[in-house]
Amino acid sequence: MIGRKLAGRYELLERVGGGGMAIVYKGLDALLNRKVAVKVLRPQYVHDEEFIQRFRREAQAAAALSHPNIVSIYDVGQEDETHYIVMEFVEGTTLNEIIKERAPLQVEEAVRYAGQICDALDHAHHNQIIHRDIKPHNILIGKNGRVKVTDFGIARAVTSSTITQAGSVVGSVHYFSPEHAKGVAAGAKSDLYSLGIVLYQMVTGRLPFLGESPISVALKHLQEEVEEPRKVNPLLPQSVENIILKALRKNPEDRYQSAMEMLRDLETCLSPERRNEPKLGTEHFDDEDDAEKTRIMPAIRTNPMAAQNPEEGGETAVVKKRKLWIKPAVWLGSLFLMVMLMWYLVGWVQKSIVVADVQVPDVVGIPVEDAKVRLSEANLTADVVYEYNDEVELDRVIRQEPANMKVKINSVVRLFVSQGVEKKKMPDYVGKNIRDVTLDLTEGLGLAKEQIKPPTEAFDDSPPGTVIRQSPRADEEFDPRTVSVELTVSKGKETVKMPDLRGLSLADAKKKLEALGLKLNEKETTREASYKYDKDQVIKTFPYEKDEDVPVGEQIRVVVSSGLPAEAGVMKVQVVVKPAVEGKESTVEIHLTDARHEEGFVYKTLKISQTQIVEVQCVVSPTVDAKIEIRRDGKREDIITKTHADYRALSGLTPSSGTPGATQPSPPANGAGNPTGGGQSGQSGQSGQSGQSGRN
Repeated sequence: MIGRKLAGRYELLERVGGGGMAIVYKGLDALLNRKVAVKVLRPQYVHDEEFIQRFRREAQAAAALSHPNIVSIYDVGQEDETHYIVMEFVEGTTLNEIIKERAPLQVEEAVRYAGQICDALDHAHHNQIIHRDIKPHNILIGKNGRVKVTDFGIARAVTSSTITQAGSVVGSVHYFSPEHAKGVAAGAKSDLYSLGIVLYQMVTGRLPFLGESPISVALKHLQEEVEEPRKVNPLLPQSVENIILKALRKNPEDRYQSAMEMLRDLETCLSPERRNEPKLGTEHFDDEDDAEKTRIMPAIRTNPMAAQNPEEGGETAVVKKRKLWIKPAVWLGSLFLMVMLMWYLVGWVQKSIVVADVQVPDVVGIPVEDAKVRLSEANLTADVVYEYNDEVELDRVIRQEPANMKVKINSVVRLFVSQGVEKKKMPDYVGKNIRDVTLDLTEGLGLAKEQIKPPTEAFDDSPPGTVIRQSPRADEEFDPRTVSVELTVSKGKETVKMPDLRGLSLADAKKKLEALGLKLNEKETTREASYKYDKDQVIKTFPYEKDEDVPVGEQIRVVVSSGLPAEAGVMKVQVVVKPAVEGKESTVEIHLTDARHEEGFVYKTLKISQTQIVEVQCVVSPTVDAKIEIRRDGKREDIITKTHADYRALSGLTPSSGTPGATQPSPPANGAGNPTGGGQSGQSGQSGQSGQSGRN
């Protein structure tokens, strides 16, 4: 079978399991390009109509269910003499293998598995489907830990671990319920009994009832009480033992009334307040009414008198013996005639009420309304089930059940119709980093990188790289195939270049900052003496300096000049400037370098044709002299230098006379020169003056 392709679609890749009735293969659905499990009826049963009907019942039973803990049925069909069911392929193993490898399981794991099985059974029971064969072999555990119940409605062939009574009791004897063993109808509570045994086996590592033959095991289900699980596994919480004992009551009325009731008990059994709850009573229920209870019955004996003397009676006994065959013969003849008559009547009734078979038309891929019409024309009824599908167009049939087979007129054909692509809700990404968002969009939502537009940057108070806007918005539904995601990302606060505030007044500095969206921190304004800047002019800024990037809205602190330092000396020097030729115009530039002005500063430019005296105000310090350079028509003509010593001498100060800047003395009578105190006239700039440098 491996390598064969069924229905031109399902390629069998490898065998993965099998039972008494069917073999399971791992397959590939070439149409949808997905892995599937294909269950194929064993060749020895392809001509056995009873087995074929049981095989189809399994597909119909499971196909009627849709639950995350139940293996989904995708398709059912027949090709030549091969009957097959296509179902969901579960990557993982069976609970039976897990029990073999690791039993007893951790109680939390066992309760989690049992809870998921309960959830699946509750769904099945609500749909009027009884599993009848709950056991670890039929429980699949996926790699993600999810339980999948399989083999719904299947009837297995008789083996050493299977018991059949009158053709109606089929299943694994170790997981039988008592009523199952009696051969009576098995209901929902029978599935819960089997689940109780599975839970018992998970937490103890062994089965509750063992025997030399299936019959002996079945009798133990009927007559014996299960050994308490805590005696086998003392670490088991009392609450879990209580669930097992209640599920394994002999009388169905004493068990859980529904799978949902048992599920609620499982969901709370490991809570701290329940782990050591009182032990469930183990007394027998209705022992006196149990028809299966072991009783002492009298032996059946023959006629004692005849046994004591077989020859007594002589000829009369012989005559009686000869006539004994007549009565049974009459009865047998009458019975034969009645059977023949009933056989004839049954045949006549079957021919009268027989329902014709019709071929189910293939409606896969066509619009659902057209499919309904075609089924109606074939005297079949459509049951439409909508489901999301990424590949099949909206309102077209994805698959049908049954398909490729004959059914009775007026049978129901279930049509699975595309509801289109399942839309998803967009998560809220605002406030998250763009790298994390991109990873979630591609790996979490499965979007292609091309569906995510390059992020737009905008100024924001959020850290750089933080998403501040998104489209689609949070919780908005979108089609994963066509959506285009737009993200706006913060590039940090908006920045401006720090302006040069040096030399400005506080008022002007404030206006200039506000024009750029910045603020002046007037409360923290400080003052310090300065040679270069006049009083109340800005000296420097904090924490940003000229041309540095400053976030908009930032507060700027400034340092303002309080005037010249105390040791500064302000002097007014009178300088004589002459034209090159008296009466002809010359251009004269006066350059000043002092404690306030750097080299190259042009103090004044004059156009003169006659000799003039120009007053130059300069500032000296203990470390910086004043140098006045006179240039005429581009050539240096004279340099005058003034030192701090000159200032002190002219001010009447000596190094020991006190702090500079004290009350200045009156200027000398000859007017040779004096410092600036009181706006008095300065020194003449003629040759022979104190501190004058030689001419070039």
